[in-house]
Amino acid sequence: MSRLPLVLVHGYSADAGSFRKWSAELGARGYDVSTVHVCNYRSLTNEVTLRDVAEGFDRALRVRAGLDADEPFDAIVHSTGMLVVRSWLTAYAKRRDRLKHLIALAPATFGSPIAHKGRSWLGALFKGNRELGPDFLEAGDKILDGLELGSRYTWDLAHQDMLGPETYYGPTGATPFAFIFCGDRGYTGLSAVANQPGSDGTVRWSGCALNMRKIVLDLSVDPARIGGTGRVNVEPWPNVDIPMIAVAGKNHGTILSEPGEWLVDMVDSALAVSSPEEFDKWLATAESGSDAARREMDEWQQFVIRAVDERGDPIHDYNVQLYSMRAQGEEPIPFALDVHTYLADSSLRCFHVNLTQLGVRDMTSLWIRVIASSGSALVGYTGFGSDKLGDVSSGTSQGGKWDGELDLSSLVGDAQVKFFHPFTTTLVEIKLNREPLPLSGRNEVCWF
Repeated sequence: MSRLPLVLVHGYSADAGSFRKWSAELGARGYDVSTVHVCNYRSLTNEVTLRDVAEGFDRALRVRAGLDADEPFDAIVHSTGMLVVRSWLTAYAKRRDRLKHLIALAPATFGSPIAHKGRSWLGALFKGNRELGPDFLEAGDKILDGLELGSRYTWDLAHQDMLGPETYYGPTGATPFAFIFCGDRGYTGLSAVANQPGSDGTVRWSGCALNMRKIVLDLSVDPARIGGTGRVNVEPWPNVDIPMIAVAGKNHGTILSEPGEWLVDMVDSALAVSSPEEFDKWLATAESGSDAARREMDEWQQFVIRAVDERGDPIHDYNVQLYSMRAQGEEPIPFALDVHTYLADSSLRCFHVNLTQLGVRDMTSLWIRVIASSGSALVGYTGFGSDKLGDVSSGTSQGGKWDGELDLSSLVGDAQVKFFHPFTTTLVEIKLNREPLPLSGRNEVCWF
């Protein structure tokens, strides 16, 4: 069987040597090792971004791998390598037809819970560039910024390749067939200190797959809109759903160094998929083979929430609370037990939720309460769903604080798109109005 050139792309702080075992396994399965190209890139320098690496990758394909400008190829990526290839893929439309298969091993599709720790001096000491030179003890700040949970980089990238108008991961050869694998456990030994719940030690199970959704909660007030219509919107999904396939007994490191026969066989067969029917058959086989591992895993979900005003400007000081309505009244849902606020922009927050413990399967109602504050007596946030507009407009003691509620019950039960869906990341955008205060009569920002 004729095979395409195969490109292997490593993760953060690694190098080409991390794919040594995979190169040997592929060679043993008949791959011509002269067409297997292992990419190297700089991740431990504070001068380089993920987009820089992606464009360097494009040039490296031509100069070192010897591929023609339009020559098709397959790729196997690990961890941060997923972001490199996705960035490369989205830069120019023609690249979608060029990449035929994308195999992702423990991909950092939506970043890593340990990325923000790497920017500390201690992180640089253990993960940084320890070769003497201009980058000595640098940890790759700009790459780690992109890898941080809830980063603007991963938010924007998802809008390009997963939520944009074009299909990037589709059912035909015009786009790459994509396949996602992740280990079902964290590190052992001394490395176990890095383990986070619901992860393989470095990436979250819920942050790997290419089957996310985006929900827009539009509480902004527009004179052209009547009442509560169109407040909860699920954005169109142009791609094939590509779930995470759990790999039993593997973590973020051993999925590379000790992949095992089952995983290598599944990757080998994935690289041979050439039609929607073959993809569906492969997926059924993979899910059956990983079912036992997945049943032993708690069902985690990740939410990346961004709050903006009607102009698209970020809202930095806000809080969200979820609750269900019972006969006895509100029942709070412990949604915000594990939250990371993106360091560069606090309008972006990443919530990690254990659905197994939350018990969402029997939920019949769901409400969200949004609390936002401008911290100013001159301007404040407002929107649909509040009976407290008078509090905001009455004086300065509230400091521009506002809260409102919205019924999300259309996203539970038998809904086609559910708010809670295990092993996925859901983007949520909340829109409010930012207005001069008070809201009625003469305002304190501009007057005649």
